[in-house]
Order: sequence, then C-alpha cells, then structure tokens
Amino acid sequence: MDDTGNAGEKFQELVGILSRLRGSDGCPWDKEQDERSIANYFLEEVYEAVEALYNNDVPALAEELGDVLMEVVFLSRIFEEKGLFTVADALSGINAKMVRRHPHVFGEDRCEDPRRVLDAWMKQKKEEKKRSNHFEGIPASAPALLAAFQIGQRVAVDGFDWPSAGEAVGKVKEEIGELEGAIAGGSGAAVEEELGDALFALAQAARLLKINPEIALRRAGEKFIGRYTALEAKLAEKGKKPSELTLAEMDAVWDEIKKT
Repeated sequence: MDDTGNAGEKFQELVGILSRLRGSDGCPWDKEQDERSIANYFLEEVYEAVEALYNNDVPALAEELGDVLMEVVFLSRIFEEKGLFTVADALSGINAKMVRRHPHVFGEDRCEDPRRVLDAWMKQKKEEKKRSNHFEGIPASAPALLAAFQIGQRVAVDGFDWPSAGEAVGKVKEEIGELEGAIAGGSGAAVEEELGDALFALAQAARLLKINPEIALRRAGEKFIGRYTALEAKLAEKGKKPSELTLAEMDAVWDEIKKT
C-alpha cells in the first residue's frame, strides 16, 4: 500500500499529466474532447466504481476510483482552459464546504446523532444555495428513482417522514393494494398513477433502510441478466432455446439456477 502522505504529490502529478495531454504536443484524442464528451466517460467510471464497491472487488475499486479522479481532473482542465476555474479552485471550495458544514467537528456545536447531522446539512445547503423551496436543485435529468429518493430526503428535514422503515414498507403495501384495485378497475390512467405511487413509496422505504434504490435496482437487473444467461446456457447444452419451452418449464430451470 502506497504512503497516503504522498497523496497531494501524486494528485499534482495527475494534474500535470492531463495538462500535458491537452497541451500543443499532447494527445490528439484528449485535445479533441470537451466537457460534454468527458461527462459521459465520467458517469461511466462512477458506475464502474460503484459496481466494484458492491462486488467487494478491492483492487478493481482502487483502479476505478483512480479513473474517477482522472475524469474530475480532465473536466477541471477543460474549464481552466476556458478561464473559468481550476482544479485548485474546486479543491479549495470542497475543503471550505466540508469544514463549514461540520460545525460539530470543526466548531463549537456538538452533535452525536447522525440523523440530526444530516438534517442540519440539508438545511444549511438550502440556505447557502438560496433555494426558495426544498426541490430546487434536483436535476431534471436524474433517474426517476434517484429523484424520488432525493425528494424524500428534502422533506424529511421538516419531519415529514415515516418514523421507521417498517412503516414506510407498510405504505408500500398500501400502494400495491391500490394498484391491484386500479388493475381490477381496468383504468389505464389509474394504473399508471398507482404504479408511480408504489414506486415512490418503495424509494422512501429504501431511503429509510439506507439503501440507494437506483443502485439496488441496477444490481437486481444485473442479477437477472446473470441468471437468464445461465438459463440460456443450460438449455443450449440440451440443444434447446427458451422460446421452445413452456413458462412452467423455464421456471423449473430458473429455480435450479437460483439454488446454485
């Protein structure tokens, strides 16, 4: 393991590498990139880092976090070239913010309750950004489940929340009952509304369980893909395709795969 005392030196080395790559004698591909193209790579690297984290793949996580840092420096370099800010400005801003938003650590305030710390953070964030309401700042482009998660976070600051995750799950069950009623009634608009309510309630239950619903759903999708791929392989050994089986027959193979 490398000496953490060298972190600043190594970060500056990365800044220098990106400066060289974007320079006149640098890499044609790197020089061609702009903030929008790098934003796509940035998101890709973040998702890969999260995947390594949840897979408990420590070597991969170290590598992916390095890739995330590289994209951060790359974006900062692009904006430095525009004369707007430098990576040092970004670091200075986050350092000051972390100290400012932790008065219970760096100041005179004292707080031992993590929930109160989060509430204070959210209130201070709203004041600093001069938001007129709780919901300003939630990106319109954010995935809907993540947006639902953030909406719940914002109003929880005012105490508008379920007392426990269990009660939030109870609300999910209530919404599913209403969804079933809408399906039985045959109204497409009502079904869509009730399905949305059930998903929103699930996002709040996830929040209270300290689970990001976007990540949970992504992992569920990955698990499904893995199992269905295994199902196809298992059937291929017998010279068959899923479409050639009945649903009951596919379910039987699926259950075998789940056990293993």
